[in-house]
Amino acid sequence: MKKIVAALLAGVMIVGAAAGCQSEPASGGTEWNIRPDDGKEVGYQLDKPADGEEIAVLTTNMGEIKIRLFPDAAPKTVQNFKELIQKGYYNGVTFHRVINDFMIQGGDPEGTGQGGESAFGEDFEDEFNTNLLNLRGALSMANAGANTNGSQFFIVQCSDKLTDDTAENAMLTMYMNRFIRVAKKELADKQAAGASDEELQTLVNELNQELSDKQAAGVPEADKAVLEKAVDVYRQIGGTPHLDYLHTVFGQVFEGMDVVDAIAAVETADDKPVEDVVIEKAELVTYHAE
Repeated sequence: MKKIVAALLAGVMIVGAAAGCQSEPASGGTEWNIRPDDGKEVGYQLDKPADGEEIAVLTTNMGEIKIRLFPDAAPKTVQNFKELIQKGYYNGVTFHRVINDFMIQGGDPEGTGQGGESAFGEDFEDEFNTNLLNLRGALSMANAGANTNGSQFFIVQCSDKLTDDTAENAMLTMYMNRFIRVAKKELADKQAAGASDEELQTLVNELNQELSDKQAAGVPEADKAVLEKAVDVYRQIGGTPHLDYLHTVFGQVFEGMDVVDAIAAVETADDKPVEDVVIEKAELVTYHAE
């Protein structure tokens, strides 16, 4: 199956590599999923919490990370994260995968990247939003493909900003990600249904052609109106636009990015910290503006 999925992805060479910070968080419909916060402007995730708002605090052995959550935009994802925190699920769990200039990933009690379970006892669906992006400091769900969210999450540490040379490619990548995600799921579902290798290869060829046609046609004007706003914020803040519409964004670090940077810079072996970086305590607290 991995070879067939690789063949699918090889059929469409998205040119997002020019945007920098290229990698993929470890993992074991084609419509925008617009949530009730759609009246807000792209980039609102960078605002500080309102007085009295509930926030998440991750106290690690390297310092404290404070995170604003977005329950209106990603209600089930935030519910999952909060319930796991309330159970003490993340206490003592490590950041098991760390890549400097990209992201730090945690939330797996096994510390291998292969474990963890959602608060619901099963994987749950993605919750994308046109106004929440994988900007530097974003809290996003790690997954093993479409609608496979569990307990693992990552914080974007990449600070690379889009430029005139990389913006167009990044926009195309964001646009195409929705279709690639759906194509991969269609392929996985067909395999799970018992399709033969020949049937799978036929589907790969069909999907590759569809994806290639969409890529060649470029981003439609209606979608450009949305994506250009996102590109403008990436120009200012930096981040990982190639992950948008693949990983649910449900929070934003508003204090403690120095800690995130320090964690990202630790010595690693195969992207795993040589010395454990531990979430000593995860808690929900009420934010009070100073």
